[in-house]
Amino acid sequence: MVLGVDFGTLSGRAVVVRVSDGAELGSADHVYEHGVITDHLPDRTDPLEPDTALQHPGDYREVLRRAVPAALREAGVSPQQVIGIGTDFTSCTVLPVTTDGTPLCELPDLAGRPHAWPKLWRHHAAQPEADEINALAAERGESWLPRYGGKISSEWQFAKALQVLRDDPEVYGRTERWIEGADWIVWQLCGHETRNVATAGYKGIHQDGAWPTPDFLAALDPRFADFAKDKLDHPLSQLGERAGGLTAQAAAWTGVPEGTPVAVGNIDAHVTAAAARTTGPGRMLAIMGTSTCHVMNSEVLAEVPGMCGMALGGITPGMWGYEAGQSGVGDIFGWFVDTHVPPAYHEEAAERGLSVHDLLSAKAAEAAVGEHGLVALDWHSGNRSVLVDHSLSGVLVGMTLATRPEEVYRALVEATAFGTRTIVEAFTGAGIPVHDFTVGGGMVRNPFVLQIYADVLNRPLRVVGTEHSCAVGAAIHAAVAAGAHPDIHAASEAMGRVREDTVDPDPRRAATYDDLFAVYTELHDHFGRGGSDSLRRLRALRGAAFAADTADDPTPAHATEGKR
Repeated sequence: MVLGVDFGTLSGRAVVVRVSDGAELGSADHVYEHGVITDHLPDRTDPLEPDTALQHPGDYREVLRRAVPAALREAGVSPQQVIGIGTDFTSCTVLPVTTDGTPLCELPDLAGRPHAWPKLWRHHAAQPEADEINALAAERGESWLPRYGGKISSEWQFAKALQVLRDDPEVYGRTERWIEGADWIVWQLCGHETRNVATAGYKGIHQDGAWPTPDFLAALDPRFADFAKDKLDHPLSQLGERAGGLTAQAAAWTGVPEGTPVAVGNIDAHVTAAAARTTGPGRMLAIMGTSTCHVMNSEVLAEVPGMCGMALGGITPGMWGYEAGQSGVGDIFGWFVDTHVPPAYHEEAAERGLSVHDLLSAKAAEAAVGEHGLVALDWHSGNRSVLVDHSLSGVLVGMTLATRPEEVYRALVEATAFGTRTIVEAFTGAGIPVHDFTVGGGMVRNPFVLQIYADVLNRPLRVVGTEHSCAVGAAIHAAVAAGAHPDIHAASEAMGRVREDTVDPDPRRAATYDDLFAVYTELHDHFGRGGSDSLRRLRALRGAAFAADTADDPTPAHATEGKR
């Protein structure tokens, strides 16, 4: 048996998997007590600046303490039967820590400093720093910039670190290691620091064996010159390798014996390729949850405009792994249900024993394509691909006084599908063909969403055969690290699962979606490529209003310094 532990945005989950055939024997979830910290720090009232998204490192440890033992109990297996543990993490979720791995927010004198806390992947307050990095890299012709589709995201390591330096230099100075959650949790399990090739390549601007030069970093800020050397640099491990053995402390947390092999850390979407049997070239996998990450292997090195990045061995050793993504998908649907659906719909859903999502899906599925007269832009959390701009925001056009909630819900689902189609066409246009398309993650539970994606993409969807695709992918890597399978490809073939039936497009609906996609593309380019800067101006006004509200606040200077 092997354990896979998936650290998501709102919760963590553990699954016990049989090595021989990938059967899931038991699973358990643990919801983070602190969730996503966006308004104020725990036990504080000082407001956080807009687009802040932090987390509590104690929530991650609680997953090990609670979900792992619970999964073992449900599986009915002895902890001594576990031969390996693998983990995956949202990314780029990054922590400032000391040399022994202690998060700075757990130091008493820094607990009230926002920049001492882990920055979740969807922390977008570093967009000004990302803009600065991109402008300087383009001006200097930095060779690594095209490897990231021409733009570094505000979600990635360097933009977030530069924001810490600018907003709270003391916290930056106290940061001895700047580390991805994927590597930090392995540090907690093994007792020593490791770094994986995927997070370094996709989120850390590590290309061709090197970081951005000290000269480039100094041009951003002289104090930033040694950031990579001092706070990032470390030998990189390949995915599926053994990071070390479980420490006595971690054994006490999980109940698994000390010394049990632990796999090198990995990104949630990337680890899932093994569970989805998409480790071969040209097989795009979309992990659809709160956000969507699109990953694909290729034997070809190419530059895809607007992709999140590429890394040799970033998904499986020996091939170029490509990544793109959408910052908001399930988050957008959840936002609409939580804030814009009238009470009568909630009451009807309760009477029918449905979730509000299922009720809206059922009502929306009855209409013909285009009947609502709406098109939306899926930028409620900014645009990760292909525009790489988190100053953008959501748009909905075509509303009338007759527009119903289920119609808006459908338009939002369609918008995310159009965003995925934009990504697929970008890869194909750059000479990286997408041979087939597989989906995994929480959205596989909604047939309505899957059918819209099949129709918009006009191609059959393969569906991962588990709702715990990330955790199972982590378990597959654990099997490789423990020596139960020779490599990730073999382990994927033995333990991965895909449903036999595909979700096939309807030709008539697909043809109508071509017309709607043309409108989406027109709006996409108008608001995102320079036809109008209205969305960015609105974001600037929002930031100015926040700054005005906090200008006279008696909050300590370090908490409001650099607010934008």
